[in-house]
Amino acid sequence: MVTITILGKPMSKGRPRFGNGFTYTPKKTIEYENLVRLAWMQSGAEKLSGYISASVYAYFPIPKSVSKKKRAEMCGGFYAKKPDCDNIAKIVLDALNGVAYDDDSQIVMLSVIKRYSEDAKVVVVMGEVEVDE
Repeated sequence: MVTITILGKPMSKGRPRFGNGFTYTPKKTIEYENLVRLAWMQSGAEKLSGYISASVYAYFPIPKSVSKKKRAEMCGGFYAKKPDCDNIAKIVLDALNGVAYDDDSQIVMLSVIKRYSEDAKVVVVMGEVEVDE
C-alpha cells in the first residue's frame, strides 16, 4: 500500500475550456495535478501494476465563521457540498496516470470520502489487489 498526502483544499477536475480555436485545461487544474504527481514522486513508491484499489479521503476546512462549539461538532463530519466525489477522484487519478500506474483502467476498486477537518488536504491510499484464483 502507498499513501500520499496533498496539502491544501481538495479540488475537482476542471472542465476543458475553449478559446481562440483551441481546447485547453484550466491553469488551476494543471497546477493541482502537478502537486498530486509531486506527492507521488516524493513518496518514493514504485509504479503499481495489475489490478489496483484506491481510496481518496478529501478533508475540507471548517469555515472560520463557525463557533468553537459548532467547529468541534463539525470536525470529522461528512462534507456534503461541492465538489462531487467523482470529480475529486478524477483529478487525482488522472494526475497519477502514467506515474503511479500505466493506465487508470487498472483501478478496479475506488472509494471517496469527504469530511470536515482542521487541515485541508487529500489523502490517497493505493495498492495492488490480490487476485484469488
